[in-house]
Amino acid sequence: MWFFNSPEIAFGEGALSYLAQLHGKRAYIITDEMMVKFGFADLVRAQLAEADIETRVFAEVEPEPSLDTVRRGAELLRAFEPDWIVGLGGGSAMDAAKAMWALYERPDLSADGISPLEYLGLGKKARLVAISTTSGTGAEATWAIVLSDPAEKRKLGLGSRETLATLAIVDPQFVMKMPPRLTADTGLDALTHAIEGYTSSWCNDFADGMCLKATDLVFKYLPRAYANGDDAEAREKMHNAAAIAGLGFINSMCALAHAMGHSFGGAFHIPHGRSVSLFLPYTMEFAANAGNYRYADLARFIGLDGLNVEQQTRQLIAAVRDLENGLGSNTNVASLGIARDDYTRVLETLLDHAENDTQIVASPRQPDRSELEKLFWYAYDGKPVDF
Repeated sequence: MWFFNSPEIAFGEGALSYLAQLHGKRAYIITDEMMVKFGFADLVRAQLAEADIETRVFAEVEPEPSLDTVRRGAELLRAFEPDWIVGLGGGSAMDAAKAMWALYERPDLSADGISPLEYLGLGKKARLVAISTTSGTGAEATWAIVLSDPAEKRKLGLGSRETLATLAIVDPQFVMKMPPRLTADTGLDALTHAIEGYTSSWCNDFADGMCLKATDLVFKYLPRAYANGDDAEAREKMHNAAAIAGLGFINSMCALAHAMGHSFGGAFHIPHGRSVSLFLPYTMEFAANAGNYRYADLARFIGLDGLNVEQQTRQLIAAVRDLENGLGSNTNVASLGIARDDYTRVLETLLDHAENDTQIVASPRQPDRSELEKLFWYAYDGKPVDF
């Protein structure tokens, strides 16, 4: 038995105005200082005011929010007693809001104990709105939570089907001014979600269509959004793609690129989208070398015309690399300026954290430790995977 989970989604121009139709008394907006500076928090507050909902703002969410930040925010929620919690921002703000919601309703729960195996009983005190201001993580449409533990220099993959937002707002007005580098990093994150969601060992009929569509949208519209940030159609399509990819992978699973990217990003403080997309073509090659040709479906769907499934698979991997190069993205670890000695020094930790990451379990080809080590080194040097 499997499940397909989705929030209610309001999307397109003017989607934010749906907040004025909510029913409630108090809302706590969980965000970061830049969302306040850009005036986005005020836009949300204005719509909630139309619904006669009192608001407060917690604007202290940092990139890759820490366990301590989540605990501190949950304490403020308990003092204010909101019936709506609003996560506003990129994946970090929305993930923090999900975790704070869980701790608000379950003060006996530890932040790192939010698990699919634990019944949370959420929704008795509050409901959750997720509003995305980047086009990548798809966190508005997923129940996944990524937090950081600075003491251990690692990322924690957490979540429960109960931490899915009640309502997701996918309004392109929030992403019209994203700079090119952020556009590329977040867009490649969405692509990684879509490709891994379609090819994971937990793929299924209900999620497949989401992953196919999101892959097609990213290849068509990400280069346009990167080249011209004022391209309104490209911005809207990429914003939709991120949410659609989120729906796809959360109902199947991500895989090895995420396990490696989480481990690597936590150790070297590399943005999430850049980390996971860097490892994507290497992990695709690793899976394809063992005969995984679901990649060929994706290749055909985006219009590649190889003569057979093996050729189509290799064309897709090449297309991913070409896209990354066209966006000026890092395609190997060395290009990030990380010294080989520094990489060697933390390699055992990278291996430990990748092997223990929740996303590795659905990898279409499971690496042993020696293969995982080779993958990390091939990605460092930028070598095509030949094993």
